[in-house]
Amino acid sequence: MWARRTRILAIGAILTVGLLATVLLQSPAPTQTVDELMSSPSEHLNQDIAVRGEVMDGTIDNNTMTFVLEGTTSTLTVRFTDAMVSNGLDDNRTVYAEGILLYEDGSYVFEANVIKTSCPSKYEEAAEEGD
Repeated sequence: MWARRTRILAIGAILTVGLLATVLLQSPAPTQTVDELMSSPSEHLNQDIAVRGEVMDGTIDNNTMTFVLEGTTSTLTVRFTDAMVSNGLDDNRTVYAEGILLYEDGSYVFEANVIKTSCPSKYEEAAEEGD
């Protein structure tokens, strides 16, 4: 009887430790603004990071698969060639992106693998109700 109980407890402990290790090892990096990231970009080169900012008006280029993300004082070119992009990528839209910061041809480029956009419909509905 004790042997079966001991085995069940041991298996439960192993599963718990495995689950905790998975959660701790895969915890996402804190999201930075474009300005925070570009204040010291060399510290984040070739690292997985998350950044947020606003798509600069007129910079989405579907031929090169790039756009410019802007903060208050800084900008960052984002390449989304292999990224999962949510619906609604458009000018002046707030964007959250996950990927790697690279230094290419004398400038910083963010190679995104995930791009999420804010949902404008709920903000537009709220504005209409307030009118």
